[in-house]
Amino acid sequence: MRRKITVVGAGNVGATAAQRLVEKELGDVVLVDIIEGVPQGKALDMLPVRPVEGFDGKVVGSNGYEETAGRTWSS
Repeated sequence: MRRKITVVGAGNVGATAAQRLVEKELGDVVLVDIIEGVPQGKALDMLPVRPVEGFDGKVVGSNGYEETAGRTWSS
């Protein structure tokens, strides 16, 4: 299983960090921000580039820390 990495802040820097982490396949990423909809939208924006860049990492956006629990996702 891949490790889970949490990036706090879904602004330009946080979203770019999340994208680079998942592109380098260092782990799956949880992108957390307090602004409703922003981390979810940024995570969705990263989906189309996966087949183009050849990685299959998972990026999830959240407004809380529930998704960050645990070291990995089971699926």
